[in-house]
Amino acid sequence: MLVLTRKPRQQIMIGDDIVINIVEVQGDNVRIAIDAPRSIKIYRGEIYRAIQEENKQAAREVPKDIDLSGALPKP
Repeated sequence: MLVLTRKPRQQIMIGDDIVINIVEVQGDNVRIAIDAPRSIKIYRGEIYRAIQEENKQAAREVPKDIDLSGALPKP
């Protein structure tokens, strides 16, 4: 993990096409702006973890009304 100290209006570069701008610091709150290609998905950490957990739950559950017996080709 890289830990940096930045002031408002300073930037952090990630690769060639992602820029993190420090917009404002007020007490314990830091406002940032992220400039990245639209193909890059950006989530807050707690939202990302919730999505991951939902995906894990969905993968564990098999709907009872679906017959998977014919889903695989016979050898």
